[in-house]
Amino acid sequence: MSEQQNWAIDALQALGHDTRLSVFRMLVIAGSAGLMAGEIAQGCRVPASTMSHHLAILERSGLATAERESRVIRYRAHFDGMRRLLAFLMEDCCQGDPLVCADLFELTVCKS
Repeated sequence: MSEQQNWAIDALQALGHDTRLSVFRMLVIAGSAGLMAGEIAQGCRVPASTMSHHLAILERSGLATAERESRVIRYRAHFDGMRRLLAFLMEDCCQGDPLVCADLFELTVCKS
């Protein structure tokens, strides 16, 4: 198994939990501003100690980053990690025919 595949398995396992998937989506929505750990815990109605465990898993998987600001930690979605995972999953989707995945971009276009 390749290093890339091992990384993808870890990232998918991180997202394979309801709370962590919700947190990741919250961080994606928050964008570059990110969210404080306490805000995330409140938003998910999860105790802070449990949330820190989930956030650590997302960070280790390369899907989130953490930055200490005084006494609190701000988390952000790691968009490079997300792109890396999506690229890995879609790497062979076209099988040489770009029309197979032509509408994929339309499904992911940012909506205002």
